[in-house]
Amino acid sequence: MKKTVKAPILSALFMGLGQIYNKEYFKGILYALVEIISLIFFLPYIGTSVYGLITLGETPMYFVDGIAHGDHSIFLLVDGLIAVLVLVIILIIYVVNIIDAKNSAKRIEESNEPMNAKQFFKHVWDKYYAQFMLALPMLGVAFFVILPIIFTMSIAFTNYSSPNHLPPKNLVDWVGFKNFKDLFTLDIWNGTFIAVGKWTIIWALFATVTNYFVGLFMALLVNWEEVKLKRLWRSIFILPYAIPGFISLLIMRLAFSGPGPINNFLVSMGMNKVAWFTNPLLAKVMIIVINIWLGSPYWMALMSGVLTNIDKEMYEAADMDGASKTQKFTKITLPMVLYQTSALMIMTFAFNFNNFQAIYLLTDGNPVNGNYRYAGSTDILISWIYKLTKDQNQYNMASVITILLFLFIATISAYSFTKTKAFKEEDMM
Repeated sequence: MKKTVKAPILSALFMGLGQIYNKEYFKGILYALVEIISLIFFLPYIGTSVYGLITLGETPMYFVDGIAHGDHSIFLLVDGLIAVLVLVIILIIYVVNIIDAKNSAKRIEESNEPMNAKQFFKHVWDKYYAQFMLALPMLGVAFFVILPIIFTMSIAFTNYSSPNHLPPKNLVDWVGFKNFKDLFTLDIWNGTFIAVGKWTIIWALFATVTNYFVGLFMALLVNWEEVKLKRLWRSIFILPYAIPGFISLLIMRLAFSGPGPINNFLVSMGMNKVAWFTNPLLAKVMIIVINIWLGSPYWMALMSGVLTNIDKEMYEAADMDGASKTQKFTKITLPMVLYQTSALMIMTFAFNFNNFQAIYLLTDGNPVNGNYRYAGSTDILISWIYKLTKDQNQYNMASVITILLFLFIATISAYSFTKTKAFKEEDMM
């Protein structure tokens, strides 16, 4: 039997055997230690944890003399997911061990020189330096980014919610796609989801488009040749963006509240108070208007840089052809600006879908709407998710909405970005 066949078979039977067969003893011992440690310490833990992941507990937690007994479903879920992640890492090392045994055998058949410890370290350092340096960050990403995402997605397939399935008093069960079905079929959930989803789309569109074009308008004004003291105007326009957003939002909330200074001023002028944040339609309009105040300075600063980089010869050629100011704007300025900023506009659109701060700090999702389940008239999906988790303990439905929101944003953003001119030209290069 050839070395290239025998070595991987031995490594498949026990990690490191193929390397030892190839007389690469140091490497073989390292792989063997990985399997020995896995068999002694990890496999018993993995077996117990995976069983807990499947069952999510059999006995609700109770306390005797201050000592906890029984199962906590969420702890078992997290423990099981960690065990699965550790198992995946071990399996990856196991597969790499088999491939390495085969490659080493092939190299030895060609050169008849096994790799000693010094050559092994030099080989790893020269060929796999980048992978070696990225290994630790990748482990961090796996446990602190991927694991929480998988945990959130897993909750969507359970009945983790109050009042009957909230640990430690109660156990949580796997329910499959029941939560997804309930969200679309039960009127109590479906009506709220559709209404809040529509307002979320409207909010994201208006918040993005208004900020974008108001910022462009401000940049055009500042860059207009007849305007003097350009630096002063830029500084004034950028001030709302320079102040921390949450402070501006809280000040606006106080100023336009029922007994606030704006309504007091209107009363002193002989007019009636205005329900700025208690009328559902007016509250939505106010959120968009205040967001323009906060967001347009950023686009103004960005657009100013883009406008400065547009070749002046293009405008000179347009003047020679007798183009009007409107034609120069629609044929030169706007296309160039869109080309430079379309990707950022798409990112802003995706951000506004999750712009929790603007909604929560201004209105807290209010005014209250009796037709909605745990949501107010100005709640967007992300603020509704927050209320479902923090206030109502409806973790399962919040996870379902989170997954759907992610899929929608990711699909729209990816599709829109691939349609931009910048992406098409980059793809052609």
